[in-house]
Amino acid sequence: MQYIDSIADLEALYGKPGAASLRKVARRMTPLYRKWIAASRLCMLTTVGPAGTDDSPRGDDGPVVQELDPGTLALPDWRGNNRLDSLRNIVQDGRVSVMFLVPGSNNVVRINGTAQVTADAGLRARFDRGGKQPATVIVITIDEIYSQCARALMRAGTWSAGDESAGLPSMGEILAEQTAGEEGGQDYDQAWGARAAATMW
Repeated sequence: MQYIDSIADLEALYGKPGAASLRKVARRMTPLYRKWIAASRLCMLTTVGPAGTDDSPRGDDGPVVQELDPGTLALPDWRGNNRLDSLRNIVQDGRVSVMFLVPGSNNVVRINGTAQVTADAGLRARFDRGGKQPATVIVITIDEIYSQCARALMRAGTWSAGDESAGLPSMGEILAEQTAGEEGGQDYDQAWGARAAATMW
């Protein structure tokens, strides 16, 4: 198999980008991009670091980020598995990309920029949920913001395909596979729902 190893060879396989795909890029929040992102409860945070890359879903029961100013967003780091892959990367290499999704829309809004992690008490308090706060907040400085082509979600039928989860392995089964049966299994799956509910925030 021969791989493409030059930008010129790559570009020769494609046409020029459409004018709209270049003109839709903003350098900070605009009224309409602000409205779109405020509707998003789910985003994908991509980071890069010395050990490699990481892509992590981030979700909330309202807007997944808060705007600090037109060039800056705050993303709470709610309870997870404490691997800290994304946070470790950000501490070592601040480059990030964030893709914002809204159920029912085939469009995706993307932000590229840089990020820092803070445990600032005042910023953490902005995300208070009944006395619970995120351990840290990711502060994202926007370099560019733009909408992605909708074709990928349209091809996948993301919002119209229905529930296709039947027959998928459970997380307990996957954990048991990876630990030769030492952890996971049916007991793990049965306890997961209550455990998640108790530690959601």
